[in-house]
Amino acid sequence: MSVWFVTGASRGFGAEIVREALARGHQVVATARHPEEIPYDVLKLPLDVTDEYQARAAVEQTVAEYGRIDVLVNNAGRGLLGAVEEASDEVARAVFDTNVFGLLTVQRAVLPVLRAQRSGHIVQLSSVGGFTGTPGWGVYAATKFAVEGLSEALAAEVGPLGIKVTIVEPGFFRTDFLDSSSLHTADTTIDDYAATTGRVRELMAERNHSQPGDPVKAARAIVDLTELDEPPLRIQLGTDAVERIGAKLDFLQAELARWRTVSTSTDHNDA
Repeated sequence: MSVWFVTGASRGFGAEIVREALARGHQVVATARHPEEIPYDVLKLPLDVTDEYQARAAVEQTVAEYGRIDVLVNNAGRGLLGAVEEASDEVARAVFDTNVFGLLTVQRAVLPVLRAQRSGHIVQLSSVGGFTGTPGWGVYAATKFAVEGLSEALAAEVGPLGIKVTIVEPGFFRTDFLDSSSLHTADTTIDDYAATTGRVRELMAERNHSQPGDPVKAARAIVDLTELDEPPLRIQLGTDAVERIGAKLDFLQAELARWRTVSTSTDHNDA
């Protein structure tokens, strides 16, 4: 039996992960900005991930109650739909504050516990947008690209201490992510982007609650990963995620080969 600490646990992936972990007999501490909305009988703690004091207090209460933390699920996040130019500084910073700096705040609170134990598993909820940028999702993707970069480095830093890191890259799943409760839109719209970002806005409205991914199956897969001796650094969830990331890898390989001569021409002659 493991002790789980899950952020953003009131709905979506967070709630489903809590449900699956409980079904397998684990102890779960579920956190959210509004913990009364968490739909399960667990230790529910208030946590705005941008609040360092709250993060430390939640971790201290977890350790006081259960003595340890085995799995941290950094799930809390917010979306932003809009062209890169359409996003104001205030809106862009708000997304970074939650998705990047909030994740770092929670990690800083939990990592001393994991290091002392010389064990643990950190599950970072990224996105297919953490590897592939598309119109309308540029600022959101930038936050997830940041999560992926810091998580790669973190994995190398904490691996020798017995701590595992897994980056989860879901595609579109049938959660409330596209609802206004989770997804914010840019302050303005620019007509020149009607054919790109504008069309994406229309598609997202049409796709809401008809996304191909099943969050129950995703939660099951995520909990499965924490039971492996050697979990992956990255995993894609959903056929759409696999296809998009596969296409990006093909593009990168082709572009690397095409421009290799230029790339390697910049070394010193004596290198």
